[in-house]
Amino acid sequence: MWKKIASFILGNRIPILVVIALTTVFMGYQAKDVKWSYQYIRIIPDDDPDMIAFNDFQEKFGEDASSFVIGVKDPKLFQLENFNKFIDLCEEIRELEGITNVLSIADVPNLIANRQDQKFEIEQFFKKKPTSQAELDSILSKVKEIKAYENRLISKGGATAMVINMDPVVLNSKNRTAVMMKLEEKAEVFSKEADIQLYYAGMPYVRSIMASKVKSETMIFLGISIGVVALVLFLFFRSFSPVFYPLLVIVIVIVWIMGTLSLFNYEITILTGLLPPVLVVIGIPNCIYLLNKYHQAYANGLSKVDALGLIIKKIGVVTLITNTTTAIGFMVLITTGIKAMMEFGIVAGINIAVTFIISITFIPIVFSYLPAPDVRHLKHLEFKPTNWLIHQLEILVLHYRKVVYFFTAAMIALSIYGSYKVTAESYMVDDLPEDYHVKQDLKFFESEFSGVMPLEILIDTQRKKGYMKKGYLEKIDEMQEFIGSLDEVSPPISMTTFLKAANQSFHGGDSAYFKIPSRSEMTYIMKYARNSTDSETSKMANAMMDSTGRYIRLTTSMADVGSLKMDELVDNVIRPKLKEIQGKTDIEATVTGSTLIFIKGNDFLIKNLKQSMVIAFILIAIIMGTLFGNLRIIVISLIPNMIPLLFTLGMMGFLGIPLKPSTAIVFSIAFGISVDDSIHFLAKYRQEIILHNYDMKRAIIMALRETGASMLYTSIVLFCGFAIFMGSTFGATQALGLLTSVTLIVAMSTNLTLLPCLLYTFDVNKDAMQPVIEGTDAFYFEDEDEEIDLHRINVNKK
Repeated sequence: MWKKIASFILGNRIPILVVIALTTVFMGYQAKDVKWSYQYIRIIPDDDPDMIAFNDFQEKFGEDASSFVIGVKDPKLFQLENFNKFIDLCEEIRELEGITNVLSIADVPNLIANRQDQKFEIEQFFKKKPTSQAELDSILSKVKEIKAYENRLISKGGATAMVINMDPVVLNSKNRTAVMMKLEEKAEVFSKEADIQLYYAGMPYVRSIMASKVKSETMIFLGISIGVVALVLFLFFRSFSPVFYPLLVIVIVIVWIMGTLSLFNYEITILTGLLPPVLVVIGIPNCIYLLNKYHQAYANGLSKVDALGLIIKKIGVVTLITNTTTAIGFMVLITTGIKAMMEFGIVAGINIAVTFIISITFIPIVFSYLPAPDVRHLKHLEFKPTNWLIHQLEILVLHYRKVVYFFTAAMIALSIYGSYKVTAESYMVDDLPEDYHVKQDLKFFESEFSGVMPLEILIDTQRKKGYMKKGYLEKIDEMQEFIGSLDEVSPPISMTTFLKAANQSFHGGDSAYFKIPSRSEMTYIMKYARNSTDSETSKMANAMMDSTGRYIRLTTSMADVGSLKMDELVDNVIRPKLKEIQGKTDIEATVTGSTLIFIKGNDFLIKNLKQSMVIAFILIAIIMGTLFGNLRIIVISLIPNMIPLLFTLGMMGFLGIPLKPSTAIVFSIAFGISVDDSIHFLAKYRQEIILHNYDMKRAIIMALRETGASMLYTSIVLFCGFAIFMGSTFGATQALGLLTSVTLIVAMSTNLTLLPCLLYTFDVNKDAMQPVIEGTDAFYFEDEDEEIDLHRINVNKK
């Protein structure tokens, strides 16, 4: 079959090039419409109970993670001139398109009980800018008497916060970044003029920073990966053509990736943004194997055309199989059922197939038009350091197998020990470096306000205006007091906060009355509330309960404590205590919010990635069994590729790298790539052992010599290509780079040492090396002597 494929490719060169060009132009045209994602990746499926509760909460109260917060802790803020500038800043931010509300100490509302009209009214403490320091100090002292703002807007440590709410439509669009930039620009102008440091936090800000970083790093790493691959290819081949045309293949594939995203209406996320540079690295080994075999065949005496036909026949099927195993490593992510992971796996799988098709057609066709290789192009075949290393590997395999087994056993034991030290933990912003200003600012808010990560308690009273039922307000208030007593959580705000503030206002602002009204007080307060026509009053009430009065919202924020502590806090502290407080009443309190969903999503993702790894292992084992048809061969081929994964897991334990989505994804991807070396080696070994009448020693030596150089070259390309991601500012990208590059370099070592040692030790009989499916013997299996023209050999020698 592959002879026919080779004849078809080389016999239809112009039509194939035209098809490649036209389809690439089409995909490039589609790529112009690709969009960047501006939302957090949702991981938990919609039928999960926690996700159902979160969606229910959002239907009633809207987005809970829409607040951008600016913090200040500097006495200079309360100097007249600076404070008036702060008032101007609040007004300028409020006027920005996409900003729905601004709340700060400079424009806090004051709830007034109008005795004459028997209603509540909202007045601003600062109706106009203060004209003297005494006036400013007097107003600020009144603000600090309002208990509702204590530890929410003004901390015990003297810090104050400006809370800025964004329109959800703008928040989830590309316009968010522009709004955030304008907002930050205005804040920085104030910071410089007043010489006051500002701190920034909030989910919109973090999301904006991360989206911008993804966009810039995608382009940066794409450029770096192409540069690194070009450099490595030049060092290997020492000529222009073997560098330029493989890179042209990669450029075509990148266009296809972006076009695929657009055609499927997928957005570029932190995951799919990695695909262009990752596919650059993964696609190059195809070209290396093709070009290396082409130069070997030509050096052995074949004509240029025959050599190109040979590489399609010999390398085509093995490249198909190795690309299939690589694609499996990505496409098993579809089984997670998580939209973002499924998109990542689908786009990667499709474009790995595209990479195979383009490389197996484009490279032979282009080189058929180029001049035949001359002596300088073939020098890499006799590269002394490579030949010396392969010779050392031969000695190691043939004479020091016990040493290999000893070091392998020691590495396994050490890795198992290290794996027990691995913890599964993730943080909301752990993708950003510790010294990055976002994390530093977040620590400020955790210190002063116990954090800014949104946490919600949805209280169902089971009836309209259920909060009016006797004892229910006290229950809600008890829940609120309990949540506020936790060190990791800021004081919550709920309808009871509004009622306490109304009670304080009703008693002339006396802070002693900041408490749940008595039944007699409640009668008057509800009368005042019904008479109130102020839209701000209604807005505050509607933010705390739904239109029926059945559902009460208890909203708070917390520190980014990590998934382990979050699970412990919610499952073993908050939920049991809330259940205890509600007692035998009909009240049901549900813990929800973006923070809880994010943390649970990570746990859910890790669990599903483990399942995906098992599926990848099974599928690749089936492929190996189909190729070689023997259980012993399957086991022998999988062992050298499982050990690197165990080594990486152990390394994570010793280095304190937690198991989280960004690290768990490494294992299935790296396994799918690393097993390629085993397939190449075993394919050549199967050919050699039959050609040399089952001489194990000779077959292993020839397999090492024929495939060793290509395995070294491709592994170095893969290592360098993935290692560049360690320069990212994202923890997820850093982990992908470090762990994948280490896994692949260890896999190269085990495939060049342990695999041949196992083959030599566990002698494989003749039946084990027979092809199972007709035609699979095409790769590395036909007698190459039949393809050699002796006259051409004489011409080359002359």
